[in-house]
Amino acid sequence: MSLSSSLYVGVSGLTASQNALNTTAHNLTNINTKGYTRQQVVMADFGYQKWGVDHISTLQKGLGVDIETVRQVRDMFFDKSYRTEVGRQGFYQTQYETVTEVESMFGELEGVAFQKSLNDFWTSMQELSKQPGAIEVRANFVEDARSFLERAGNISRQLQEYQVNLNKQISDKVSKVNDIASKIYDLNEKISSYESNGLEHANDLRDTRNNLLDELGGILNISYKENSNGVVTVSAEGMPLVTENETYKMEVAKVSDSSDLLKPVWSSFNQDVFRLDLPISTENNTDIGSLKGLLVSRGSDKANYTDIPVKPVRTAAMTDAQYDAAMADYANKVDDYNKNINVSVIMTVQAQFDQLIHGIVTSVNDIFSPNKEVTVGGKTFKVLDTDNAPYGMDIPDYTQGEALFNRKSVSRYRDPDASDPIESLLPAGTKIYVEEDPKDVYSLFTVGEIEINPVISKNYSKLPLNAGAGTGGFDQKAAEKLLNLWQQPFSVLSPNSLAVSKFKDYYTNFTGELATRGKELDATSQNQATMVKYIDDKRQAVMGVSSDEELTNLIKYQHAYNASSRFITVIDQMMEHIVTRL
Repeated sequence: MSLSSSLYVGVSGLTASQNALNTTAHNLTNINTKGYTRQQVVMADFGYQKWGVDHISTLQKGLGVDIETVRQVRDMFFDKSYRTEVGRQGFYQTQYETVTEVESMFGELEGVAFQKSLNDFWTSMQELSKQPGAIEVRANFVEDARSFLERAGNISRQLQEYQVNLNKQISDKVSKVNDIASKIYDLNEKISSYESNGLEHANDLRDTRNNLLDELGGILNISYKENSNGVVTVSAEGMPLVTENETYKMEVAKVSDSSDLLKPVWSSFNQDVFRLDLPISTENNTDIGSLKGLLVSRGSDKANYTDIPVKPVRTAAMTDAQYDAAMADYANKVDDYNKNINVSVIMTVQAQFDQLIHGIVTSVNDIFSPNKEVTVGGKTFKVLDTDNAPYGMDIPDYTQGEALFNRKSVSRYRDPDASDPIESLLPAGTKIYVEEDPKDVYSLFTVGEIEINPVISKNYSKLPLNAGAGTGGFDQKAAEKLLNLWQQPFSVLSPNSLAVSKFKDYYTNFTGELATRGKELDATSQNQATMVKYIDDKRQAVMGVSSDEELTNLIKYQHAYNASSRFITVIDQMMEHIVTRL
């Protein structure tokens, strides 16, 4: 090899060392840049000139050094684990935030607790049972009932408004997903173009794309793969989001025609993004993504007390087959409750809270305006029990059958239909109770559809607590029922509970269960945050920039640069010596 050729060996060393120094400087410059991946120079022999072969080895000499590649130092396993776990953290964190918001609505965190409205109503009920004839006591009772109803209505409206307001967060996240998908697609094109010659590596663009995948992993359950051209294809919730040729957009649509709630859908595939009918579990990876966490915690509809299945009670008239059929139907309803109601924070609260209000309202009404069943012509009717119903002390009417709470759109009683051959057999003056129909919300004693009886609001003396018309005596049985109402067994919180709560305990158990749910979600979220940090620390140990290591490389490559420079100087001196000697 000539001396002039040796110069090229030195030049290759200078070039390789300079590139390595530039890469090291680039690493140090981005030491605090979020998502930056450490770059590493890989050097290789440029080539060899073969002289011959002897009995030991091939005779050859090197022609210098070359930069084979500038690679990113990343661990794909850590990347995948991080994006899965950060999505799982987002799923539980959004639900915990929902619980916190709901707790504040009941005032338990702010000092204006709904418990006070309940206690005031109960206190005035006790006073009424002691002094049923005092108009001022009756007035306080009615006004406390009104306050109780208004506070319950305000909480119910806040719950529903918050449920609807989550639409904005859902829409924003859907827009964010579409924006990230578009950016990944654009980056795919740029990376593929820059790397098409097989020499360049668009490492900084790859960092940007990896950051987008990290962000996308927090919103959805994603999977992805990179092809030989550097193009990353992404699937979200099992459907293609970014392909080599296009992106598939998400949109939002109404849950149903009559609903104000929105859900994400694939416009291209005409289907929902999420399968919310699948059980939530870590094993099946159905608990990933903050967007799904929002949908699960919000639910798909407004719930009320009718959504909580009531276990059938076996009566003497029931056959074994009838009871078994009733229990089978109950089991199906419980399964439906656990799939659609119990998984949602807001719908669970709505149903359980409405069950409390419904129970109090109907129990109080049944004391003032009790019903009984009568059978006429083979048909059973529920009618006002005139034998046991107390009277008002309004002279001279002595009104009977006035309930404290009314439905806004449906009367408590109706008159028999004279054109009906069976109803016409009922005694004159019979008042038929208008039953609640789960399919007709206006017929229910549910929050938002209840009001104080305007007849009693205008004239407190019509509140029925007298034992008879004009007798002047008060109905002690009704007073005792009012007094004992709070102590009577009422209901379980849900079909998954075994303990039957009294009215005085139900609200405490209800808020306690909500707080417990919040603590469990917070604990899971915190555990996931710890897991995410652990994985990210491991990931950063591989991809992160170490100032000590890079400074060591800086010194190493500087020495290599100086050595190559010295080599060229020596070759130059040798050539000068030869020329001057000729």
